[in-house]
Amino acid sequence: MSNAFDWRAKAACRDKDPELFFPVGNTGAAYQQIEEAKAVCRSCKVIDACLKCALDTNQDYGVWGGLSEDERRALKRRAMRARRSQAMQMQS
Repeated sequence: MSNAFDWRAKAACRDKDPELFFPVGNTGAAYQQIEEAKAVCRSCKVIDACLKCALDTNQDYGVWGGLSEDERRALKRRAMRARRSQAMQMQS
């Protein structure tokens, strides 16, 4: 049976310090840390699976699939608005 986290064995981050992907805050030194984590993600062949996993399992913290916490929240909001808009169009 497949698991939401099966992609991890192939992830570019598997040999990195996990702390890199979980900065405290999003300004100053934390911003630089987020950018370093995203650079690792950009080199990863399972970036899409990682992001899907983060979204499917509601990961609120850290860099997943090349996106920060704020970026994932914004992505979820856009998807929610698109679904609402589509539902309203279907009702018309």
